[in-house]
Amino acid sequence: MSKEIAVVGTPDFTTGFRLAGVRQAINVREDEMASELDDTVVELLNSDEVGILVMHDDDLEYLSRGVRETVQQSVDPVLVTLGGGTESGNLREQIKRAIGIDLMEEDEQQL
Repeated sequence: MSKEIAVVGTPDFTTGFRLAGVRQAINVREDEMASELDDTVVELLNSDEVGILVMHDDDLEYLSRGVRETVQQSVDPVLVTLGGGTESGNLREQIKRAIGIDLMEEDEQQL
């Protein structure tokens, strides 16, 4: 069974993904982040249809501590954060955690 990509964030963040064909692009307005983001993320974490959850790195601060820890440790779906924070710079580690192997390792050995 194939899984989908889900994107959660402000309309400014999700619009590009929606235009690229991501069907599960969920908008949470900036002024509703604190009250709605936890429930939205938990719902996606519990969905059997979602394999990758994409969020803006800055939006992680709106998650409660428990939900943030759960989503950061989740393998299915795996969290991919994009945007200005330090955690988002390590996409390679996020992919490695999700699939269990380092796809770039062979390329580095050849150099």
